[in-house]
Amino acid sequence: MAALLALAPHRSTTAGLLAGAARERGMDVMVLPRCGVPERPPVNEGAHYYGGPHFASGVVGPLGISLLEPGERWLDSLPHAFTGRRVESVPLSVARRADGPFFAKPPTDKSFPAAVYENGGALPGPLAHPARPAPLGDSLVQLSEVVIWTREFRLFLLDGRIRTGSQYATFGRLDAVPLRGHRDEAAVQDFARQLTDAAGDTLPSGVVVDIGVLRRPGGGDAGQWAVVEANMAWFSNVYAAEPARALDVVLRSAGPRAAVRERDARFHRRPPRQPLP
Repeated sequence: MAALLALAPHRSTTAGLLAGAARERGMDVMVLPRCGVPERPPVNEGAHYYGGPHFASGVVGPLGISLLEPGERWLDSLPHAFTGRRVESVPLSVARRADGPFFAKPPTDKSFPAAVYENGGALPGPLAHPARPAPLGDSLVQLSEVVIWTREFRLFLLDGRIRTGSQYATFGRLDAVPLRGHRDEAAVQDFARQLTDAAGDTLPSGVVVDIGVLRRPGGGDAGQWAVVEANMAWFSNVYAAEPARALDVVLRSAGPRAAVRERDARFHRRPPRQPLP
């Protein structure tokens, strides 16, 4: 049988685009039932996954899939030349005591809304998200200096090089435009090359990295290129990127456990940490 692309039951435009690209290359595509994996999962050359992390936790084991993700503190570890701003990941209990304003988000998942908060006391309470009823416990929260992103780009990286990408926002508003032919394409390629040359070994071989041009509020500067964040390719919107090329990265980031490369073993997604009682 052909290789399988297993999709979470939640439908999205990106899932549809990736499914179409997968079928074009002869892969089987299955939308998994909401209850998880069928009693008799199909036997394929290898299974891959696209969808959310919470649903994934119950299905990737039976399907023999390994999920790759960047480390929670990856952005913190980058030199200031690549972040362009102060970034620090701290336990939620520490973040609640922080002075603001600051931008806060979960380092990897979507357990609470990424936004500017006036201070630590404004961070979400124990029930942070209706789709995630378990308490947050003392999980990590990424705090960063408030900046203005004039343009933001999503890059699908395979083995440290851009496989495809697109602009996805201008001044915080959705504005999806293909990277190919964009006026900033050369600058994006150059900054991405500098980043991967300096820190490529700190990322999985299949990953999504968002970069952009930032300015500080009230500043009249022209802005500087910086990293927004890194994301799991198996849970990233393609926006205006080329779906077939994005699929190459998704397949590497969420594929057969037996096929994981030695250099990627440390990026294997661990089971979610248990919340504190």
